[in-house]
Amino acid sequence: MFYVYVIINEENKIYIGQTSNLEERLKRHNSVLKNKKTSYTSKNRCVDWKLIHKELYDNKSETMRREKQLKSYKGREFIRSLLNIAPIDI
Repeated sequence: MFYVYVIINEENKIYIGQTSNLEERLKRHNSVLKNKKTSYTSKNRCVDWKLIHKELYDNKSETMRREKQLKSYKGREFIRSLLNIAPIDI
């Protein structure tokens, strides 16, 4: 089983990712477990990333396809609608 997930920090920065172990991945984002110093969540030195959305898939290819969709303009609009944040202007 694989997850696509969306996390947000107190500065309203959003991160979209995918993993097979969501609990461990969230610990890495929050620096409970060691993480790469060059990762997006490490660079945004917030230690309080909160899970706001997750989806479960049977295989990695479906998961990667959905992650790509969520990272698109329409996907980000969907995430913003979950958070009641105004749409992005282009």
